[in-house]
Amino acid sequence: MSRRKTEADTATGAEGASLSVRFWGVRGSVPAAGSRFEHFGGNTPCVEVRCGQRLFVVDAGTGIIPLGQELALSGPADIDIVLSHLHLDHVGGLPFFKPALLPDRRIRLHCGNLRGESAEEAFGRLFSPPLFPVSLAQLPGRIEHLGFKAGDTLTFADGASAETLLLNHPGGATGYRFSHGGRSLCYISDIEHTDPWPPPELRDFVQGADLVIYDGMFSETEYIRCQGWGHSTWQKGVDLCRASAVERLAVFHLHPQHDDAYLQSEDAKVKAAMPGAFLAREGLVLRFPPKS
Repeated sequence: MSRRKTEADTATGAEGASLSVRFWGVRGSVPAAGSRFEHFGGNTPCVEVRCGQRLFVVDAGTGIIPLGQELALSGPADIDIVLSHLHLDHVGGLPFFKPALLPDRRIRLHCGNLRGESAEEAFGRLFSPPLFPVSLAQLPGRIEHLGFKAGDTLTFADGASAETLLLNHPGGATGYRFSHGGRSLCYISDIEHTDPWPPPELRDFVQGADLVIYDGMFSETEYIRCQGWGHSTWQKGVDLCRASAVERLAVFHLHPQHDDAYLQSEDAKVKAAMPGAFLAREGLVLRFPPKS
């Protein structure tokens, strides 16, 4: 997959020292296919985050498939995949993640919305006959399942860490905050806004971040019909950023029926409402050089 260069790409500074994000899948619920969906892309959620050279993969929707093709050639031997939750659009790409098909790779799956339990049992039910021909354990790569409670700070063997937060979504979901070189970005998908908005714990969690990736699946009109489904609007993302001194917002988890023409119109509205805000699209890379 080639990287699409856009005006939002801030590729400055030494790449190896930066906090960076690359979007591999930005759709919610189901993939979108066809010529009407080429500009923003049709894969379901997957985001690559790099804290300097340190790699994190956030969610394993169908966007993880093209990411895996790249990592199979140049990725690390150990890969940490942190999951927001286990709904199909966020895990459906796992068995097709190419590093998991290589015997010299180890994939660590981190799940935080099961009250401390790992996702091993759930994946054992999902990826097994008659629903799927093989289990994850049968893949050539080594799969490790790790559970934590959303709200914990994850600490890894190499000293890397990520803060987490429980989000308002059916069955729960986990938000993540990654920090490196005095920079930080937050992944807040999937979430449904509450009244009043934003809640203090979420406001504090994203406070001062360089970028917030936020679930803006529904228009305000659609949301009226879809309350309780666990998703939000870009307007609430703007409100969250304004309350938390955040200057850059990536609207994410795009509705699978919203085509390029509609989303380009919405992108213009988002940018008019908040300079520095935009709709996420596949292939977009953002880099935040370390603060001097």
